[in-house]
Amino acid sequence: MVPPVQVSPLIKFTRYSALLVGMIYGKKRYDYLKPIAEEERRAEAEEKRRREELERIAREMAEGSAGSCLLRAAACPVSPGGEAAAL
Repeated sequence: MVPPVQVSPLIKFTRYSALLVGMIYGKKRYDYLKPIAEEERRAEAEEKRRREELERIAREMAEGSAGSCLLRAAACPVSPGGEAAAL
């Protein structure tokens, strides 16, 4: 095996300084982006809830539309003028 090469102290210092600066930059950038990402996740979750609610309503209407429409029509007769009579 070849013996390890002696690295200049200046090069070692520069490498570790760059590592430390990168870690500090990463922490600052993370702290800056974290609230933005949380807001996006919150808005996306709210949008998902709305979309699921609309899908649920559409599914219920599709499944029960024939029976429930007939029941509503029987409970709410149509007047001669074409408008539904108030109960």
